[in-house]
Amino acid sequence: MNNASATDALSLLLFTLRSGKQMAINLLKVSEIIPTPSLTRLPESHPHVRGVATLRGQPLSVIDLSLAIGMAPLQDPKGGCLIVTEISRSKQGLHVQAVVKIVHIQTSKILPPPYGARANSFITGTAEVDGELIQILDVEKVIHNIAPVPGEADISHLDDQDAQLLTETRALIVDDSQVAIHMSVSALTKMGITCHAVRSAREAFEKLDSLKDSYEAINCVVSDIEMPEMDGYSFTQALRKHPDYASIYVLLHTSLDSTISTDKAKAAGANDILTKFSPPEMTKCMLRAARVIHLGEDASVA
Repeated sequence: MNNASATDALSLLLFTLRSGKQMAINLLKVSEIIPTPSLTRLPESHPHVRGVATLRGQPLSVIDLSLAIGMAPLQDPKGGCLIVTEISRSKQGLHVQAVVKIVHIQTSKILPPPYGARANSFITGTAEVDGELIQILDVEKVIHNIAPVPGEADISHLDDQDAQLLTETRALIVDDSQVAIHMSVSALTKMGITCHAVRSAREAFEKLDSLKDSYEAINCVVSDIEMPEMDGYSFTQALRKHPDYASIYVLLHTSLDSTISTDKAKAAGANDILTKFSPPEMTKCMLRAARVIHLGEDASVA
């Protein structure tokens, strides 16, 4: 693996649920924090959705985060506060007991969750804060479990040449969220793309190295940005400095608004950036990638 390491710090918002144990959410995914408002319960809504609030004239679904991650509900359903998040093209309020503080941690010091906890956990990483191991919430999984997004792409409109280009594309998906990996693999496989998936930049370099001299050698990387150990920007920079992978096509796939991150993605050397998760837009991005990889068309982050 390339020895380049992440130098950026990740800002985390620490909060508590009923047990009082602290958890964290990436501050970039938080738009605001508000007192718990009055809620309107909707008939036949998901059991983890406490109701709908009105925020500046717009409806806001409120998720009981304790229930959503398999814990006991808060003792006072009208107490606590809402962490309002706007990710993956949706806005929602996460009902928590209390917000504690904001901390800044080097990305390289954020570790993946324990191996045995990966399959079904609601955490994407861990970090030590004041001697306590803090779990970082996988918000995408929480939301997906309540309102799944269709993951399959529609390729019926593609002509034969484009369909062939996609089948010749071999992608490596790099994402710390198991839900995001599942959705990306589903969409890309439907396009005919050969897929491999890993949970971190370290695992990505290991996979790239293992396939380098084979007929399955990766020619396109689809990477998350907000990841433990090394974020997507630093991962892209490491690829650009690597003698074997400097020219590999890189699509950064983020749960945040991609328009905000475009300049940083371009500076890191990414070819394209996309907000999660839209199968039609993913199809367009992968088709652009395939044309660059196989036809030499010029394409870069606008």
